[in-house]
Amino acid sequence: MKLDILAIAAHPDDVELSCAGTLMAEKLQGKKVGIVDLTQGELGTRGTPESRLQEAADALAIMGLDVRENLGLPDGFFKNELEHQLKVVSAIRKFQPSIVLTNAPSDRHPDHGRAAQLVRDAAWLSGLRKIETTADDGILQQAWRPTYVFHFMQDRYLEPDFVYDISAVMDRKVQAIKAFRTQFDTQPDNEPQTYISTPEFLNSVIERAKMLGKTIGVPFAEGFISDKKLGISSFDSFIQNLT
Repeated sequence: MKLDILAIAAHPDDVELSCAGTLMAEKLQGKKVGIVDLTQGELGTRGTPESRLQEAADALAIMGLDVRENLGLPDGFFKNELEHQLKVVSAIRKFQPSIVLTNAPSDRHPDHGRAAQLVRDAAWLSGLRKIETTADDGILQQAWRPTYVFHFMQDRYLEPDFVYDISAVMDRKVQAIKAFRTQFDTQPDNEPQTYISTPEFLNSVIERAKMLGKTIGVPFAEGFISDKKLGISSFDSFIQNLT
């Protein structure tokens, strides 16, 4: 399946917290959209790899996207080195996205910045035909380089290069986040409270979306960072901004 947009993130729930609204909005416009999680989040204080895989599937159903896969890299210990680069290269070549969305370049969780660099480098390497990878059926994959790699915002505030109006799908974004019950249920059975399980954390995600939306005169938005200078071919690309 060729995708228009592929989100590649360190942990299950990174996408839901950071760019689910954008993915759903693009899907509503007829785009093919998918997710690749690098790890199963197995080092998380709450939940298990099995429960998080089920929650990821539940969230995908809520978002209505086309595909979600997990590369099974080691949570906390994946590296921006050959073995793991090739796994990401193979995923990019499998789905051939024009746009890749990935983790923030720096953040509270060290996996996020490391994933950002891993995906950014793999997106470049994926375009080199002398790097050989094979599909699941053993067929040699074609070289493919995405046109853009954008980093979504996570826990820390980073000044975005552009923001995306997600007002029409904000309610579903919150539902997709809550699908990760082991992570965001404030009163789980026999599970300790964590930084992300408090009501204040989810409120901060919603308030961030409100704040970014206010900058462009809409109720809710998500922010992105680009390593590449962005251009437009028409002023019609701008949304109406009443601020």
